[in-house]
Amino acid sequence: MARLQDKVIIITGAAQGMGETHARLCLTEGAKVVLTDINAEKGQALATKLGDNALFIKHDVTDEEDWQHVVSATEAHFGPVDVLVNNAGITMAKSLLDTSLDEYRRILEINQVSVFLGMKSVVPSMKKSEHGSIINISSINGLVGGAIGYTDSKFAVRGMSKAAALELAQYGIRVNSVHPGVIATPMIMQGDTKTAVENFAKSIPLKRVAQPEEVSAMVLFLASDDSSYSTGSEFIVDGGLTAQ
Repeated sequence: MARLQDKVIIITGAAQGMGETHARLCLTEGAKVVLTDINAEKGQALATKLGDNALFIKHDVTDEEDWQHVVSATEAHFGPVDVLVNNAGITMAKSLLDTSLDEYRRILEINQVSVFLGMKSVVPSMKKSEHGSIINISSINGLVGGAIGYTDSKFAVRGMSKAAALELAQYGIRVNSVHPGVIATPMIMQGDTKTAVENFAKSIPLKRVAQPEEVSAMVLFLASDDSSYSTGSEFIVDGGLTAQ
């Protein structure tokens, strides 16, 4: 049997990038996947391509009413939520002095507040089945320093995951964070950026950047019953970068 047979999964930021890769793998493993994203055109096109077990819902992850709509629509279409993958996020690489208050608040809203709203919104649905897995995508910058704003939000995701794991264990709901390192997405593997990434890869113990599918494999593990005794933990996918 497939590892996620008939599990109902919500994945945010799933219209493209790693969210799309997560969705494809979960569907391959038998799941029913709700893809959410602010980009309705790409999201709907992808869901149509993926078939009947994929549903797209336009979603502003910073809006509490949108979250309530996503959960209720998921339940109506597929049933109670088994897994939430809080994948949506943005990056920012400005210095402390160059970052405006509006920019700072925006990255916290998308990267941090959305995770709080997502967890809060799906718990009542998961409690109906007395089980669940919440997977919060952080970053290696949730473990070590990086750009202001982005690092702050990713450290927060790590802490929120631990706090929620302790609170929700009594309901059979597990909460973990995933910390990817440098991932070979189309956005960074082109032009001058590609050269910079390839040079940086030489400093990674495994001497290469990760493929998106390698992060998705970790998401699959945490979504499945294979990780039934893992909660409140960090799962690092960085080729040994933070071990140095």
